Amino acid sequence: MRNLKIAIPNKGRLQQPTLQFLQSVGIKPLASDDRALIVPTSWEGVQLVMIRTEDIPNIVETGATELGITGHDYVIESSADVEELIKLDFGRSKIVLAVPQTWSENSVEELKVREFRVATKYYNIAKEYVRKKELNAKVVKISGAAEVMPSLGAADAIIDVMSTGTTLKLHGLKAIDIIMDSYAVVIGNRNWIKNDEADRINLLLTMMKGAIAAKGKKMIFMNVPDNRLDGVINSLPAMLAPAITRLSRSDIWEVITVADEDILPEVIAKVKAAGARDIVVIDIEKVVK
Repeated sequence: MRNLKIAIPNKGRLQQPTLQFLQSVGIKPLASDDRALIVPTSWEGVQLVMIRTEDIPNIVETGATELGITGHDYVIESSADVEELIKLDFGRSKIVLAVPQTWSENSVEELKVREFRVATKYYNIAKEYVRKKELNAKVVKISGAAEVMPSLGAADAIIDVMSTGTTLKLHGLKAIDIIMDSYAVVIGNRNWIKNDEADRINLLLTMMKGAIAAKGKKMIFMNVPDNRLDGVINSLPAMLAPAITRLSRSDIWEVITVADEDILPEVIAKVKAAGARDIVVIDIEKVVK
């Protein structure tokens, strides 16, 4: 059995959320040396490969790793022939066009009369955007922090990632157009299903989806007297239907259901009022469908 490899960011804003997500799946790195590029994990035969976030799509495309976790923006920028297999619930951001706050223009249409330079690490996305919007802009490719380029005189505007907009404001910039939304994704080679290890890869993906489906959900156990059962069941949310089991005492039922954490207080109040007792709430690690 050969090792399966998952490429993950070696640094940056996606690294820690990625590691936390993998730990929720049950995949925990077994080495803490920051210099390690290939890290064994708690899953036998699964390794993490630490790579620059922007390089992950190309690495996965070559088949050097079976899976990768990166940003949707980098997938688009790279034009790599990979498949986005799972959309994750972290790394949310926007790619925006930002100009100096001193400029009077507040829309892309207003910019069409201006000639300007735009700095970006998203060169391909920027070139296509400038072409589609018919802007008289020269795209300047950079690899460092884009927001400082206008103040350095290296560019007039930028196309860059924005999470809250605070960094733009600190550098005297304002976003005037959203080019695309981004988020973290699990990617695979287009031919992963033909891989000799396709079953193992599919199991990894299933467990990842299970961890996502379980997030924010709680399992609720309760005892319900026979004469209160219908009222309790009618007050419950459930993924399909509550599970009910008659206990050794014939007049008591065990009822099990799953509820979103944000409605948990409401659910508990309702079932208590309907006659449930001995209510136990526990975390859910995975929901495998």
